[in-house]
Amino acid sequence: MNDFLLVFRRDYKTKEIQPSPEQLQAHLSRWREWFNDLRARDLLARPVQPWEAGGMVLQNDKSVTDGPYAEIKESIGGFIVIKAGSYEEAAEIAKGSPIFELGGTVEIRMAVV
Repeated sequence: MNDFLLVFRRDYKTKEIQPSPEQLQAHLSRWREWFNDLRARDLLARPVQPWEAGGMVLQNDKSVTDGPYAEIKESIGGFIVIKAGSYEEAAEIAKGSPIFELGGTVEIRMAVV
């Protein structure tokens, strides 16, 4: 088994495409269900953890910029580390992610040891 990073991205900025509070609660419930399923199947390589929405970026000129910092509309909403035997298996696991309900994507990276 290998560790794979799943990075969840979607447009968190454009107001028109944001879910209503009710839709967001239902969506977050599906995330909890998905995480619980991954945990029950022993597919999480490390616990799911929240992270702050802010942050900073160190630029090429070594200046620091506060977030949001993406030049594009799509930004990182979160990530998890899973266990899978291959990229294909990791992709199959990622297909169950609720991020697709809101037009998002999942970036998959294998940890190289």
